[in-house]
Amino acid sequence: MPAVIRAEIRRNRLPAAHTPAPFAKCVRVMVIDDSITVRTVLSRMIDGEADLAVAAQASTAEQGLAALRSTRVDVILLDLEMPGIGGLEALPAILDIAAGAQVLVVSSLTTDGAEATLSALQMGAADTMLKPRPGGFNEDYRGNLLAKIRALGWKSALPANASVPQRPAAYARAMPPRRPRVVAIGASTGGIHALNLFLRRLPAHFDLPILITQHLPDNFMAVFARQMEAAAGREAVLGGEGVAVLPRRIVIAPGGAHMIVRRSGTDVLTGLAHHSVRSGCRPSVDPMFATLAEAYDGHVAAVLLSGMGRDGTEGAERIAAAGGGIYAQDEASCAVWGMPRGVAERGLACAVSPPQALADRIVAAAAGVPWR
Repeated sequence: MPAVIRAEIRRNRLPAAHTPAPFAKCVRVMVIDDSITVRTVLSRMIDGEADLAVAAQASTAEQGLAALRSTRVDVILLDLEMPGIGGLEALPAILDIAAGAQVLVVSSLTTDGAEATLSALQMGAADTMLKPRPGGFNEDYRGNLLAKIRALGWKSALPANASVPQRPAAYARAMPPRRPRVVAIGASTGGIHALNLFLRRLPAHFDLPILITQHLPDNFMAVFARQMEAAAGREAVLGGEGVAVLPRRIVIAPGGAHMIVRRSGTDVLTGLAHHSVRSGCRPSVDPMFATLAEAYDGHVAAVLLSGMGRDGTEGAERIAAAGGGIYAQDEASCAVWGMPRGVAERGLACAVSPPQALADRIVAAAAGVPWR
C-alpha cells in the first residue's frame, strides 16, 4: 500500500477493512475515481460499516461501465474528471446500465467544478459531495458521506422483487386550494433533476412567478440560476434585498441565506434572513413558504421535490392553513423521499405525483380549472 494512503488512513483513524455484511443486506457501493488514494480511503470508510459494502472499484469510467454490466450496485460515487471518457460524458450510460442506482458526484467545489457538477445533477445524478484535499477526509466528512450513501441507497432495503409503493391517494388533501398567484419550490438531494422535469413541463403561456430554494453550496448558485433559466425558458435571478417578484421571473435563494418575501405597496420583494431554523438548513424552504403564505394570503402553489430531511414542512403548514395548495413529489420518482414525505404524511398535500404531473396540476389550478 503506498505511503500516502497509509498516512491518510492513520491521520483520520479510519477503520481497517473487514468482511462486510452479506451484500443482500447492504447498500452496495461502487467507487469510480482515477485516484487510488481517494478510492482506498472512501472504500475503507464504507467497508467499515455493517450495512454498507463496496461492491466494485474502477479507476476510469470505461472500467466502471464494464463492471456495472456484471455487478449490481445501489449507489455510485463518481469522479467527473478522469482520463479517457470523463464522468460527465459517461453519466448517461452509467444511469442506463445501472438502472435504479443513485449517483453521488464527488466534486471539487470550484466554478469549473460547479458547471460540471450541476450538469450531472440535471442529467440525473442525485447529489454532490466535496472531494477534499489530502487531510480533509476527517470524521465530519466520513459522517456526511455515509449519511448520503444511506439516504440514496434506501431502496436496497426493500424486500427482493418489491416495487416502490405508489400511494398518492392515501395522502391527498380533501379541501381544494386557492387559485395560485405564485409558485414556490423547495428541493434538495435529487431535486435538481426533478426541477428540470417540472420546469420543462410548464407551457410557454404560464406566467406565474416562481421562487426556488434548493440546497446547494453558495458558489454553485450563479451557475444553477443559469441552468434553471435555460430549463424554464424564462429569466432566473438570485434573490436578495429588494429583488422584485414578477410574472415569468424565477427568483432563487442564494447560498448561505434564507429567501423571504414581503409586500411593499403593490409590489412583492424578496429579502434575506440568517436566523437558525429547526431543519438546520441555510437556505431553508420554511422561511420562504411561511412569508409567502402571508404575502399572498394563501394564493400559493408550494412544491416539495426530492430531498433529505423535513425542510419545508413547517412552512407548508402555514400555506395550507392559509388555503394554499401543497404539491409533493411521489415516493417512486424521488431519489430521497424525505421533504415530500414530510407534507404527504401530514395530509397537507393536494397532489402527490411525479414532477411533470405536479406541473400539470399547478397549470390547471392557475387557469381556474375546477379542482378534483
